[in-house]
Amino acid sequence: MSYAQDMARTTVADTELSSALRISVLRLARRLRAERSSDDLTLTQISALSALDRHGPITPGELAAHERVQPPSMTRVVAALEDKGLVSRVAHPTDRRQVLVAVTEQARGMLLEDRRRREAWLVAQLADLTPAERVVLQAAAPILDRLAAS
Repeated sequence: MSYAQDMARTTVADTELSSALRISVLRLARRLRAERSSDDLTLTQISALSALDRHGPITPGELAAHERVQPPSMTRVVAALEDKGLVSRVAHPTDRRQVLVAVTEQARGMLLEDRRRREAWLVAQLADLTPAERVVLQAAAPILDRLAAS
């Protein structure tokens, strides 16, 4: 399938929806970033910590795959996080050539506080919506998640 063929099937409504969603999601992401509790870490570092917190100890290569970055880039991210005391390396239980990377308690606390601040802001914003608007967002959340996972 070519780009030209894909665009030929795209309707004006799809293009307008795409544009509106892109702008809205970017604005919301920017606003949520503004609620972060610390500017000490890059977005890539926070994303890597969050992935480690979600998935548990994993190899740097697996972390790179989850984050869709090249392994050498993730090696640098992990090294920076380790220098800050936010991740630790532990021996792989079945493969001595590998290590697993895990979040430290310090990182876990930082992530919890960060999530708490951003969710508190979002809860306050949701309180201003009508019940019907909240129902629409409830239905949209898994669809947006599916789009993000593609």
